[in-house]
Amino acid sequence: MHQESAQLLPESQAIRCAPLSTVWVDVAVVAAVTVGAAWVCAAYDVSEWLRRWAAPWERIQLDELPIILVVLAAGLSWFAARRYGDATRELAERRAAERRLAIALAENRRLGQHHVEMQEAERKHLARELHDELGQHLNRIKLEAVGIRDSPQADRDLIAAADSIIESTDHAYTAVGGLIARLRPVALDELGLAAAIEHCAARWRDRSGRTSVSLRIASPLEDIPEAVAITAYRTVQESLTNAAKHSGAGTVSIAIAREEGPSGAILTLQVVDDGRGADLPLPARGLGLVGMRERIAALGGMLDIVSAPDAGFRLSAQIPIRQATGGSSHA
Repeated sequence: MHQESAQLLPESQAIRCAPLSTVWVDVAVVAAVTVGAAWVCAAYDVSEWLRRWAAPWERIQLDELPIILVVLAAGLSWFAARRYGDATRELAERRAAERRLAIALAENRRLGQHHVEMQEAERKHLARELHDELGQHLNRIKLEAVGIRDSPQADRDLIAAADSIIESTDHAYTAVGGLIARLRPVALDELGLAAAIEHCAARWRDRSGRTSVSLRIASPLEDIPEAVAITAYRTVQESLTNAAKHSGAGTVSIAIAREEGPSGAILTLQVVDDGRGADLPLPARGLGLVGMRERIAALGGMLDIVSAPDAGFRLSAQIPIRQATGGSSHA
């Protein structure tokens, strides 16, 4: 079973040195060992014993070994001090680089969120234009065709032509309605996130008769910022699309709730299906998961995906609600 997760690094993340208390503990240990060695040497006359032991080796100057060891210890101390200074400078440079990276990630997060908001605003505007402009013109064409068909002066050919116009207009209106629903869920603006997801699940039940879609909303979803609401809706929408197109799932379970976490309120979302699953380490052919990941990461959230071939698919998302409250209107 493979697991894949995506989460932005915290802005304050940096390499941490050992605490000051640990440093003083190390100093105390070294001092204690030194004092203990001095006491042992004084108690057992270690220097005299070494001098007597090294006397027979005077020809190779073995009695100078203590001085050599002192010089070696001084050299090692100098080497350690140099390496410590290099490590300190490297840590400082790395901290500075990580601070710059955190700033860049924060800017990228804000840019991604702004991009998503602009994209949704453009979709909302386009959906409204299609509904108000094209929808009204299609209704007018249909009314004109109905008037021609029901006119007492209409002959058989004219009635057939009017019926053809009405049928084509109904088909175009249905296509425009589907396009509007994909561009912007009407229920999200009018009724809120819970109703929009319920409507989305109901549409998928009707569209795919062999797939059972269950929905569980564990808590009220009121006052959800628009950016969070549209991201949650698009995640559910894309998950259902993947289940219908790729997984061949028989059942799809959706669970969504608002929870209070240590850093504030979060929106939790989980979509599980029993389809054929996917091999996550392999490169993805589509951009659906990439789009979901970018949307959630732009809001400071986390996306976790668990799947394996013939083992189903589980998507879990956690989206902070507080981060998007400032600049977004409520859905």
